[in-house]
Amino acid sequence: MRNGILKVSHYINLMRFEGENFDHKMIVRGSLERLAPVLMTALVTAFALAPLLFEAEQPGTEVLHPVAVVIFSGLISSTLLDTFLTPVMFWLFGREDALRLMENKDAEAL
Repeated sequence: MRNGILKVSHYINLMRFEGENFDHKMIVRGSLERLAPVLMTALVTAFALAPLLFEAEQPGTEVLHPVAVVIFSGLISSTLLDTFLTPVMFWLFGREDALRLMENKDAEAL
């Protein structure tokens, strides 16, 4: 959830502070600029889970292994969904709100 919020916030900041228009170019730019932090966070978490994922037969991991599998699967699915679904949803449903925010910015500048 945090990654999605940060990505949408980054789109709005691109429009507000860097003069980008609401178009495909801005969404691609914002998505690519947020891709490295999202992947880095996911990879570090995956590396932390690796011992629990690959040592399922070790004593004491009977409970931790299934939990690690669920967390790892959620990490992969949420990263993929955030990478592909958030930009599409913002493109489809965020135009009116983003433009309204830009109008408020222009009114505050006066």
